[in-house]
Amino acid sequence: MIVGTGIDIVEISRFKNATKKWGGNFLDKIFTKNEVVYSKKRRFQDQHFAARFAAKEAVLKAFGDKMTSIRNWQDIEILNDKSGKPYIRFHGSAKRLKTKEKIDKVVISMAHCRNHAVANAILLRGE
Repeated sequence: MIVGTGIDIVEISRFKNATKKWGGNFLDKIFTKNEVVYSKKRRFQDQHFAARFAAKEAVLKAFGDKMTSIRNWQDIEILNDKSGKPYIRFHGSAKRLKTKEKIDKVVISMAHCRNHAVANAILLRGE
């Protein structure tokens, strides 16, 4: 059963400006070491970082008014399996909220191009 959905879109230029302004501190506050390593290996780094940011936002929106329970951006980690399909690993406050809300699975999808990155998330229970 679907218990929540979220979507987010990010302008790549705004994301680039934020990383230029705050540099590594911005990336370290938002992303895990795995996410930074993955994105920095890509040709269009900013697009990959922005897509992960959009995915984190989409997950937060899917939790609705309970999203304030998630205290740390890094508690939602966006990874890719061997085929490239994105998935989420929850840590800390996000993991506790997922357990409390009895969320069995979270499905995400991400896309990006030169100007935008977009992501959606679906929270499932009883799957």
